[in-house]
Order: sequence, then structure tokens, then C-alpha cells
Amino acid sequence: MPKIEVNEKAFFTLAGCPGGKNKWNTRDEFERALGCAKAELDEDSDKNLPEEERILKIELNDTNRPDLWGTAGCARQLKVYDGGKTPDYPFFSSAGKLQSAKHKVVVEKSVQKVRPYLAGFVASGRAISDPMLRDMIQTQEKLAWNFGRKRRTISMGLYRISIIKWPIIYKGVDPGSVSFVPLQWDSPLTLREILKQHPKGKEYAFIQEHEPIHPLLTDSTGGVLSYPPIINSADLGAVQVGDTDLFVELTGTDQASVTLAASIVACDLADNGFTIEPVEVEYQYDTSFGKTCVTPYYFQEPVFCSLSRIEKYLGERIDAAGCVQALARMGVRAEEADDTERGAKGSAESGVRAWPPEYRNDFLHAADVMEDIMMGRGLDTFKPERPRDFTVGRLGPVTVFSRRIKEIMIGMGYQEMIYNYLGSRKDLVEKMRGDGAAIIRISNPMTENYEYVRDSVLASLVQSESVSGHAAYPHRIFETGKIARLDDDSGTVTRQYLGFLEAGAETNFNVIAAELHTLFYYLAREYDVEESGDSRFIPGRAAAILYKNKTIGVFGELHPELLENWGITVPCTACELDAEALL
Repeated sequence: MPKIEVNEKAFFTLAGCPGGKNKWNTRDEFERALGCAKAELDEDSDKNLPEEERILKIELNDTNRPDLWGTAGCARQLKVYDGGKTPDYPFFSSAGKLQSAKHKVVVEKSVQKVRPYLAGFVASGRAISDPMLRDMIQTQEKLAWNFGRKRRTISMGLYRISIIKWPIIYKGVDPGSVSFVPLQWDSPLTLREILKQHPKGKEYAFIQEHEPIHPLLTDSTGGVLSYPPIINSADLGAVQVGDTDLFVELTGTDQASVTLAASIVACDLADNGFTIEPVEVEYQYDTSFGKTCVTPYYFQEPVFCSLSRIEKYLGERIDAAGCVQALARMGVRAEEADDTERGAKGSAESGVRAWPPEYRNDFLHAADVMEDIMMGRGLDTFKPERPRDFTVGRLGPVTVFSRRIKEIMIGMGYQEMIYNYLGSRKDLVEKMRGDGAAIIRISNPMTENYEYVRDSVLASLVQSESVSGHAAYPHRIFETGKIARLDDDSGTVTRQYLGFLEAGAETNFNVIAAELHTLFYYLAREYDVEESGDSRFIPGRAAAILYKNKTIGVFGELHPELLENWGITVPCTACELDAEALL
């Protein structure tokens, strides 16, 4: 879970405490107050330090609320929950109302297939202090590392306005054709050299190194601001204590996530006393927010939750006015409303319609509204209820059998992996040379990176191999986990699968066939094989696995095009099979 370090005085000032001093009398009271942000005090400040240098360490237990991963965001939640006024952010644009913008960023078509989205704004009006700069860097790293998947989907940069010539240009370039002096360096490097020589380049090279075109941010004179998502330049991209006017930009692969992250940072800086000026982002291609988008941009949709559903979830009847009041304590604007869908008796269901704040996009379902109602009202206001059911748990047959498979695979020299079950269409279908005919799409995903439920474990294994080129070969990894796919009879089906992969110069069809034979030997199962036309494998070097005359899996040598899609430079063999079928 994310942990943040906050300057004690700045935190309590933003939380509405007079004089920036803790208004909660005891540590227990303060920890109970932090509960509204699903947070807890990880470490108290050192009282021997000067007041301005004292640091609180806070652990956040909700990964769906990246707005809490900074001093201002966490303090804002405490302040509003404790009766403070919900902040107003008039600088936001929306689909029906675009703010006027003095500054502009042009996103060229050359970057569309690399890192296509950008959001930004200008923050001015006060000088940056040392604690504030540290907090901005922390927020930048937390958003990029946790919410942005180690900068893959989101990265952030800060720049001094005074030396930038507008408009700013965001484009794709040949990584060997452009050079500049990066931060913490004293001589120019090309983009490709940065990935090989600069510490940050080495750390994040896996994001860009296999792409023929790399993103670059410049001003109108060609001066380099940054090489997203790797490193800023040492001149335009160097922000220092005392700077007053900043350009803040975020780039990434998912427009909603990039825009939300920009909104979070803008709201945090506004709470810190900065004046936020919108920036016009002009795309040379279509996006879900249009070719012209003025950011910060509010794109979230309202969510309706009926009173009957709230009662069912919480076990207590709460009227609409009480729900609206509880949501207000969480910073959520809501109103009493009737659903357009008819209730059981033919009348519209009464409930509340809630609009997420500008810095949140975690209302995916009515249950999320209900959760904020529960948090806003306070868990201690609900009457405790003793559980009425008594159960004794035990491992199911699939789990027991899967553990047996794991022991065998580990004994064969394979390393166990554990993966997410959700992914993007690009990773699960396009890079795997599939058609996506059986893949399940989520109707209301938070981001396109978790839009589909995987229908195979091989994509997960190949993704691990794509970032493991630095490790000594051969590589042997496996996973036993769930897959789900569309089914003509039942609509969808979920199964427990085994997948394993070997990478190295010596691996081939015979090697993976021998590994499969060893597995079935120790499982005491008989199997047959027949030629397979699976598009993920090389034709003629793949076979289907038959158990009791039914196809349950496939194995063979992975297709060179698939390996190239993932940037893998060594031969790979793989196998996946339906483990439940062997029961």
C-alpha cells in the first residue's frame, strides 16, 4: 500500500488546524480521524526536531484513491470530513464548457502510437518552498509508480515558465537523432544514450527501448523540456526552491488516467495557494475527449444508487437527505433523484445521484457510492450485529490439485509467478496474435490497462519475459491461475489454468514436449497430442494436448512475430492447459 511522508505543519495547516498544530488531542483520536481516508499513522514525527522539519509517515490503504497520495489530498479529506468547506475549483473545463487558455501544447501525430496523451496546466502565484517541492516530487513519484504502473501509463514533469517559448510541441522522434543535457548530467546525450548511460534511463529503459519512435517535449524554438517518461532536461526541466511560475504536464497511454492525474495535482496546488491556469491541448488526431481539450478537464460521470440498494448493503434504512449529507462529508456532490429504470412495483426507485469530485474517478458502480455514504456517516454510527452463520472452511479440490501441480513445477526448476487477471486488449490480444473472439470486456473499466479479463495465462508469462532480458538464461517461469472466456452454452466460463514458459537459446519443441511429459508422469495422467494451428505458435512446431479425447491445452515454440511484439530477443517455448480438466 502507498506510504507518504508529509511535513507536519503543512499537513495540519491544510487539514484546517489553527496555527498548523494538531487539533486532535491524542494519537488514537488522530488515527480515528485518518480513518475517513482509509489511512493510518505509520510513524509519528520526531518532537526533537524543529517544528518546520517534523515529518509524519502515513500509510494509505485504498489504492483506488490516488488523490490521497500527497499532503494536500490527504489533508483535504480530513478537513472536509471534519466539517470544513468543500473546495471549489473553477478552473476546470468540461465537455460542455471549455475554459479560455493563454498557453497551448500541440500533440503531433508522430506520437500517437507511442505515448499519445498529454494533460497540463500552469501554476503560479507563490514561491515554492523546500517542503512543498519535496511533496510535489513525492506526489509525482507516487502517481507515476503506483497509479502509472512504474511510469508505463503515466509520468509527470515540472518546468519553469519563464524560460519556455510557447507553444509547446509534443512529438515522436528517432531516438538517435535528438540530444540534450538531462538532469543530473553535464553533457548532451541522445535519447538512446540516455537509456544506456543515465541512471534514470537505465531504470526506465524497459518502457521505450524497443520502440522505433520515442516521445519528446520541446518548446517552439526546439529547446527540450523532457524525454517522457524518462528524464527532464537540465535547463528547461530543472525546478528549484523559490520558483514561482510552473508548467506541469503529464503524459501517458490512457487519456482518462492522465487527465485524472493532472486534475489531482492541480487541485493539490490550488489548495496550497497557487493560481491554476488551464492549458489548451491540441491533438492532430481524434481522442475520446476530442481533438482540442483544455485541461484540467472534468470528464467523470454521475452514478445513481437507490435507497433500497443502500439499505441492502448497509442493513439500515437511510433517507436520501442523510445520504446526501454523508456524501458531502466525503467531498462528494450529490442530490436526491429517481432512477430512470422502473422499480418492482412500476414506480421509479428513489435514491441519490452522486458526482465524483474533480480529483476522483473511483465511482464505477452504485456500491462505490454506498461505500462513501457508509464512510461519510461513520462506521461507529452503525449498530454492531453478531454474525448468525457458523462455517468451517477447507481447501477445495481445485486448490489442492493446483498446489500439487505447483510442487511438481518447482521441482522441475520453474519459478512461480502471480499475475493480475485483468489487462489491456493490446497485451492480451494484439501482441499475442489473437482474434479476441472469446475474451471478456469489462463494461465500466477504470483504465484501458485493466479493461479485459484474460482468457489465457501465456500473455502474463510473456510479459514477464519481455522485461527479464538482464537475467541469466535460461528462464523458466509458471503460473496456476484463473482465466475466463465467453462460452456459447453458459455465457462465460472461469477455469483454473496452468501455464509455463522457457526462454533461452537451447529451448525448442522437443524441450517443452519433454517438460510436459514429465509433468503428466508425476500427475499419473495419460495424454495424447495432435498438430495445432494456434496462431501464437510457429506452424508445425505446436501441438494440442488431448486428455480423454478432449483438447485441454497447447504447447510449442512461440511465433517470432509474437516475440518481436514484446521485444523478446531469444527463442521461447510455452505450454498452457486446463488444470481443472485433469481432475
